[in-house]
Amino acid sequence: MGSDEPDRVVIRDKRRIDPVTGEVRAAPDGVAAAAGAPAGPEVAVPDAVADLQAAVAERTADLQRVQAEYANYRKRADRDRLAAGDVAISRVLAELLPVLDDIDRARTHDDLTGALKAVADHLEGIFAKLGLHAFGEVGDPFDPAIHEAVLHAESDDVTEPTCTIVMRRGYQHGERLLRPAMVGVSEPPTTPDPTTATAPATSPTGDDPTEQPAEVKPEGDPGHEAQGDPEAQDE
Repeated sequence: MGSDEPDRVVIRDKRRIDPVTGEVRAAPDGVAAAAGAPAGPEVAVPDAVADLQAAVAERTADLQRVQAEYANYRKRADRDRLAAGDVAISRVLAELLPVLDDIDRARTHDDLTGALKAVADHLEGIFAKLGLHAFGEVGDPFDPAIHEAVLHAESDDVTEPTCTIVMRRGYQHGERLLRPAMVGVSEPPTTPDPTTATAPATSPTGDDPTEQPAEVKPEGDPGHEAQGDPEAQDE
């Protein structure tokens, strides 16, 4: 008959706060003992922290190096892109320089009037915005780096080599020389140095070599004396 009895149901109240008194219940002995028991062997915490700090420092240095390399790459790429753009613009402007030469010739002959003048002014304004700069004026000091001299002359009106004739203006795009100016150059006259003037040559004895030697008559020539004295012939 005893085996037919149902199992007893055991209900354990594990709530930490007693619902009747509202106070915190004391922990069971087993739980307190488990909480107070050591978890395992002690770990060397300072060594582990040092290793982690070293790893973090290494990863940080790698990241900073990669960031610096990428920043340099971006700067170099931007610089190369701008340089390539400037080269392309310079090539286009160099092909259009003959058009500007025609405009200059028309302006020189007073043929640049009306609608043609408006178009020329607008075109020159666009070139100026793109960085095209013209040079080569009468009176500019001669600079062989940007001037091509095709004529040379001497003049008392200048104190240094000066461009006195401009046959064709030169052009620059930024710092790049597209074409030198074709000019005629006048220079101060060269005066001979008086200290290097040629002096008449002298003989080793100090005599003037240009002086003709005096005629020397022979002495004691009876024939000569007889011809030169008529009275002697009469005697």
